[in-house]
Amino acid sequence: MNAITLHRHGSPAELQWGPTNVVVPGPGQVAVDVVYAGVNFMDIGVRKGMLWRDQSLPLVPGVEGVGVVSAVGADVRSFHEGQRVAWPYVPGSYTQRLVANADALVPVPDDITDEGAAAAMLQGLTARHIALRFHRTRPGDVALVHAAAGGVGSLITQLVKMRGGTVIARVSSDGKVPAAEAAGADHVLVASDGSFASRVLELTHGRGVDVVFDGSGAVTFADSLASLAPLGTLAYFGPVLGAPAPINIATLPRSVKIGFPIYSDSLRTVEELREASAELFSWMREGQLRVQVSAFHAMADAAAAHEAIESRRTTGKLLLKA
Repeated sequence: MNAITLHRHGSPAELQWGPTNVVVPGPGQVAVDVVYAGVNFMDIGVRKGMLWRDQSLPLVPGVEGVGVVSAVGADVRSFHEGQRVAWPYVPGSYTQRLVANADALVPVPDDITDEGAAAAMLQGLTARHIALRFHRTRPGDVALVHAAAGGVGSLITQLVKMRGGTVIARVSSDGKVPAAEAAGADHVLVASDGSFASRVLELTHGRGVDVVFDGSGAVTFADSLASLAPLGTLAYFGPVLGAPAPINIATLPRSVKIGFPIYSDSLRTVEELREASAELFSWMREGQLRVQVSAFHAMADAAAAHEAIESRRTTGKLLLKA
């Protein structure tokens, strides 16, 4: 069995492919033969030492994927050998064989592809939490969605449209405009820096937007705040790209609200996790939610996948084939 192992923090070259120990499921656990592992920005943070600071090296990065159950612990009744499963967060997912707590897994319906299930997990559940729970999008809402050609941004765009909202999408280059439009954006702004508020206000006739979904880092924070309508909400996520400077809460304008949404806060039980995943799969089945896989890499070539996503030139989801 092989896995990607990180022996020291640093560049993508530190992601090394090689043999690892064979794992056996214990009580409450399931062994899974991994088919695809998802690549996420948090994996970049782990590689650089910005996240998982409490974990010692060497470690296996990755948290998300899809696979087939190969063995179950003696007391596991919810899964059986040969069943397809997916997961949004099991550390150590860049591997050919994974052992996970059964409560971290969700069943994959027969009519959902492996690629679709892998791409929908962490980013889909994150988009659902941010757009439908943290901010409960309503008909008529106007939303500004950053990085709208990316995995999370394109899914947020679709969910806002599904709820009857209007989307102003921001992308970093002209080449990403078609992806944002394909997700359903009503307007697409191209801005590689943090200057876009004036165009947002122009599109909204000076009012501003009801909500900003900002996973683009500190560079966009000031104009995101300036783009909000009175009583608007700024959903700020994506810690790997940096936090904004400290702010004096008394200086916040127009009674706006700022928060840092984390998807797991709306999934506190295994029942909630599986219900939310089933909801995503239902939207995919009905054509209301389309997950875009932009590139496949062999898991052994995880370094190339990291280079691609870190370049910010990609759109949609990147997957590693085990």
